[in-house]
Amino acid sequence: MAKRTYCTYKGIPLPTMGYSKESLSYMENEFQLLDDDVVTVSYPKSGTNWMLEILGLIWHDGDPSWVQSVFMANRSPWIETVDGLNVALNYPPPRFLTTHLPFQFFPKSFLHSKCKIIYVMRNPKDVLVSHYHFAKCCETLEEPGTVEEFLEKFLNGKVMYGSWFNHMKGWVKLKERPNFFLITYEELQQDLRGSVKKICHFLGKELASHQLDEVTKYASFQIMKDNKMSNYSLLPSMDHSKGKFMRKGICGDWKNHLTVAQSEHFDHVYQEKMQGVGVTFPWD
Repeated sequence: MAKRTYCTYKGIPLPTMGYSKESLSYMENEFQLLDDDVVTVSYPKSGTNWMLEILGLIWHDGDPSWVQSVFMANRSPWIETVDGLNVALNYPPPRFLTTHLPFQFFPKSFLHSKCKIIYVMRNPKDVLVSHYHFAKCCETLEEPGTVEEFLEKFLNGKVMYGSWFNHMKGWVKLKERPNFFLITYEELQQDLRGSVKKICHFLGKELASHQLDEVTKYASFQIMKDNKMSNYSLLPSMDHSKGKFMRKGICGDWKNHLTVAQSEHFDHVYQEKMQGVGVTFPWD
């Protein structure tokens, strides 16, 4: 199938469906970020949709009716896609926006705005495994091949959105900015309620204790997995006979997929590429 190939935008591989160089260029150079925008940024398969569910619930004080009645891509559009950019341009403020883009392609208007960035990260070995399974069932992504083949592609940045390492380094540089909030999938997993409280504080929106309980309840993996507006079961480009978009929602699944040799090879590349980053992550 011809569509299972990538085009490149300034060296970054992207699916040929849903993206155009014109809309990417417009988004980068002309799209205006507003001071009350909240943008969720992540490398693919790092917990993006989980964060979007949490934000939708926080904004509605724990009431799930909005996240269970509006499709996720309309609640928080991906600004680098053609459809997502159109939704964003017609979105009444305050806007929730989403992107997987590396920092160098993010809207230049960011530098003069107070918009809030939430950067979600995850153990890159788990990202690799999640990405591998997603590529098997999403018909707009390149075939992943074997785990061994996909591991090499991943480590060399020959996958959708390019190198995990470059993505992380570009965004983590903003960590001292007051409008930048870094959180990991592992922190959400370990203490969801505590993480929700921190996110509320960053957004300047305080919730009562029972509202925090509701957010935590409806943002649980099991409830989200059953939410048709969030689990991508309605997406025509997903072949659900080959796998589910929301698969396990756990940390450490890489141990079930990578051999000892593959894991050691990954660690070697990781240590080499992470020199000078100056941030310690839960998986280090």
